[in-house]
This record gives sequence, structure tokens and C-alpha cells, in this order.
Amino acid sequence: MPIPTAPPAEGARTPWEALPAPVRTAVTDLLGGAPVTHAATQPGGFSPGVAARIRTAAHRTAFVKAVSADANPHSPALHRTEARNAAALPDTVPAPRLLGTYDDGTWVALVFEEVKGRQPHIPWRPDELRRVLDAVTTLGRTLTPAPVDAPPAAEHLADTLDGWRKLIEGPDADADRLDEWTVVHLADLADLAAPWPGSVTGDTLAHADLRADNMLLTDDGGVVFVDWPHAVRAAPWFDLLVMLPCVTAQGGPDPEGVFGAHPLGRDADPDAVTAALAALTGYFLQSSVLPAPPGLPTLRPFQRAQGDAALAWLRTRL
Repeated sequence: MPIPTAPPAEGARTPWEALPAPVRTAVTDLLGGAPVTHAATQPGGFSPGVAARIRTAAHRTAFVKAVSADANPHSPALHRTEARNAAALPDTVPAPRLLGTYDDGTWVALVFEEVKGRQPHIPWRPDELRRVLDAVTTLGRTLTPAPVDAPPAAEHLADTLDGWRKLIEGPDADADRLDEWTVVHLADLADLAAPWPGSVTGDTLAHADLRADNMLLTDDGGVVFVDWPHAVRAAPWFDLLVMLPCVTAQGGPDPEGVFGAHPLGRDADPDAVTAALAALTGYFLQSSVLPAPPGLPTLRPFQRAQGDAALAWLRTRL
């Protein structure tokens, strides 16, 4: 397998002990009131807030996510959206159950059931990737039709997947940070991506951010998908498409072969896939030239690694 090119998917975590006392008290109240006796910050993921497994004196366990606008101005809104999505997911979806929330207008905390599992190894191991790919098939079929009133991808991602136009209209210094082939073909790539809204339309609930740090492998052979703030309604193959550039950037195989062999990808319209992939590539590469957001020092290099993998995949399809 290729050597990983992506840096670790990590934000600047806040330890449980650094949470304001009212937030910690609210979390323990949701778990029965007993004090927390153990808290372990979890690695992986780009949230700059708390992400910790906790255990109380009454032997209750949970996973807690908490963030304030001081750490990152956009993260509290994402936590609120995730709370709504998680509460609406059917029990048949392999995702942790939401036990409760706390929101004082500045701090937002989500309390989930603890899932006994671990993230996939990076670089990806073939057996673990097969396990995840099988789970993505099940996820797509379970979530069709969409059981949650999430926004359509074409509407929700209209600004996000407009990266090529932003590069064309933005400062020349942004485009100068890309490779020569990409700079020469910016207009062609923008035209190629233009039909993406119609290409991804569908009634499958897509997680829309599947990465190794957003999934847990359980001891019983299952896969649990975590972190649902970005869920949208899209084509059945959308999650697979979004996931594969990251898989490749983290040591996984050629994405074209994986997509073409996968049950959700092999029957997809080739032109629709190419348009969506072109738009996704533009998003990754345009985002990678922006300044790092507060608390997320590795995000831009991670997006660049995903963009380079997506661009290489796109060029094989042209």
C-alpha cells in the first residue's frame, strides 16, 4: 500500500478537567450525578474541544464532546447540528446513542453512550478496510430513504464545493500554491465540476465526512460511525466517494479500483461520479491554501493530502 501522505487528523484537544465547572456538573447530572473518577482524552478528529471517555463513581461510562466559541467560532454550531442529527438517527444505524446535551450559549456539550472500539490502523490494513467498506454498503442501504430530514447535498454544500471558482477568482497567490497542471486547467476543472449538484442528488442520508477518525471498529466485528454534524441527503455512492481520497492519503489502495468494485459505486453513472469528484477535489485544494482555523493546526495539510489524492483519481477518469 502507498505510504500515507496525510498528517494526523488531530485538533488541539481540551482536557476534561479544563471544562468550566457548570459544564462538568451538567454532564455528570445527565449520568446520574456521581462525580467523574476517570477521563481519557481521545486522539483523532479535528474538533478543538473536549473529546473524552469518562467514568463516574457509580460506574457509568460515556463519551463527551464539548466546545466553546472561544476555541473555534464555528464548532458550537456543528455540535448543535450533530445533536439534532444524532437524536433523529434510527436505532438500526451503527452510531452511538445520544444521552443528553448541555448548551449555555457559549459551551455546547454532547454526551453519548460509550462505544467499546478503536479507530482503524493507519496506514490502512486490507482486512480493516474491507470491513469498513462492507459497513459503508450496509450504511447506505439502511439510510435509503433518508430517515432524517437533512438538507440536500446540492443545497447544503453549494458554497463548499465551489472551490475551483474561488481559486479562479481569488488571489493569484492561492493558485500559485498548486501544481502547474492544475493551474493551467483551472477553467476546465471548474467546467467539469459544474454539474455536481444534479450529479449527487438522491434520497440517501450521507454522513458526508467518513474518515478513519470518524469510525470505530468493535470487538464483535462491527463498525460504528461517529460524528454526524455534516449529514446530507445525497446519492447512495456519495459517502464512498468522499471517503476514498482520505483512505488513499492514509495509505490505502487506488480509489478507482475500490469505487468500481464496491456495490454502491459500480452501478453509479460515470459522468455523475466524475463531476462530483471534480467538485470534491476543488474543495480540498482550495481549502488547503487558506489559513489554519483556530485550534486546527493540521487541517490544511490534511486537506491538501486529500486533494492531491482526489486529483490523481480524477485524472485517471479523464
